[in-house]
Amino acid sequence: MGPEPAALERAVEHGEQEGGSVEFKERLTKDLHLADERLESLVAQLRHRVLSGDGTATYVIGVTDDGQITGIPQEEFSESMDVLSLLAEEADAHIADVETWGVDWRDADVEGNLVGLATVKEGPVMQDDDHIVVGTAGHVDHGKSTLVGSLVTGKADDGQGGTRSYLDVRPHEIERGLSADLSYGVYGFDEDGAIRMDNPHRKGDRASIVEEADRLVSFVDTVGHEPWLRTTIRGLVGQKLDYGLLTVAADDGPTQTTREHLGILLATELPTIVAITKADIVDEERIAEVEREIERLLRDAERSPLRIERHGVEAALDEISETVVPIVTTSAVAEKGLDTLDTLFERLPKTGRTDSQESFQMYIDRTYNVTGVGAVASGTIRSGTVEQGDELLLGPMPDGRFRAVEVRSIEMHYHRVESAQAGRIVGIALKGVDESEIDRGMVLVPRASDPRPVREFEAEIMVLNHPTHIGDGYEPVIHLETISEAATIHPDDGHLLPGDGGSARVRFKFRSYLIEDGQRFVFREGQSKGVGTVTDIDP
Repeated sequence: MGPEPAALERAVEHGEQEGGSVEFKERLTKDLHLADERLESLVAQLRHRVLSGDGTATYVIGVTDDGQITGIPQEEFSESMDVLSLLAEEADAHIADVETWGVDWRDADVEGNLVGLATVKEGPVMQDDDHIVVGTAGHVDHGKSTLVGSLVTGKADDGQGGTRSYLDVRPHEIERGLSADLSYGVYGFDEDGAIRMDNPHRKGDRASIVEEADRLVSFVDTVGHEPWLRTTIRGLVGQKLDYGLLTVAADDGPTQTTREHLGILLATELPTIVAITKADIVDEERIAEVEREIERLLRDAERSPLRIERHGVEAALDEISETVVPIVTTSAVAEKGLDTLDTLFERLPKTGRTDSQESFQMYIDRTYNVTGVGAVASGTIRSGTVEQGDELLLGPMPDGRFRAVEVRSIEMHYHRVESAQAGRIVGIALKGVDESEIDRGMVLVPRASDPRPVREFEAEIMVLNHPTHIGDGYEPVIHLETISEAATIHPDDGHLLPGDGGSARVRFKFRSYLIEDGQRFVFREGQSKGVGTVTDIDP
């Protein structure tokens, strides 16, 4: 069963009324309901329902006109939602939310059927205006998730990391107090200031942020625990980030994990902000000591620290770059420094490429199977624009081929959108493939393209850390976009010492992937790490 059926029961009990906002539809089909003679009347009906509900209408799918819940098979439900979305677009409206239930909760005769409740709202879906994506990093227990939780809600932490539960984390992670996978948060801004979530556990609150904000800030919250460093690398390399946010706890100061995460952020040339957290539990002398440690760390990495408390937020906005790193002191408990971060995130420019004229491309990071929708692939759009109904290719599959799929629907932070462009974190429902067939590291591209996956490529690499030297046939894990794959490295000069850079041939160990010249990657094996740039995919 899906979510609690109270909302569905209320809609059915309320029923269809002449001047009401609720509409029952047993099913909607493309052949029948999109025909010219039906389309116009259905669009007028939808517009009437939206106006009657002061801008919001409720469509119940899988229910007869007299309110009997019969449900319909999943494929028919998906087609019904496709049709409803097209009707809404014609009526200058959009589907803001969809909830589904299996009809067996009502002891229906037909098991496996679905009934759904779609919320349709006035106006087009949010356009791809100003939107930045921020990746967090830092040692475990240094307050990454807590700080982000306070930013997206505007609520002070309870001193026990309570606001971290507001992120998109799993129950066992909340119970243990640490994250084992990437999680996500969002807030936004309009002309009146910050727009935050009252209850982030309600997906409708996230959707409303996306709908109402003129500027959107999405957080990709990574993992601070050392055993999951590869997941952190995936979050920092595999997402289309605009900025990094590195947290350093005032009581602990910089740790080895801090140095590792900073190295990854700087190696990928990501403009970064350092937030000193937990300022409420130490004195000013300790904060000053940690500031000096961070400044030394940055200067050792040939970066210029900029203390916002000394130089001001305007200087940080003007100077932040790949070489200048602002430092801000914060406390999620005392809400110290949160207004400074608000100002930065409201005004910082987008740094990633967002040319909508480029071909669409998205590397897949996660997959889901959603009742009533089917296979959903999520990730950050790397280039171009995707629209509902687009025909795409998915792959490469294990045999190197690509599968033809169709975009059934698109969601961003639980908000249904008709299209999305580069830089957006989205979930794309796909028609023509099962969720079990989709793997992380696969890519979605237009069907008209001619993608050619490669097993081997040339690269310029830099060894950041290694106990001895990298020789011919060295086997690390390559992290490129969302790809995490064992590979062999064959330096042109036979070997590379720590600090050395040079050309090398890289070969994926198990399968081929779609990559291109200029893509940056991180490689890691134990304590050995390095970075590289793809220079030739046809060596």
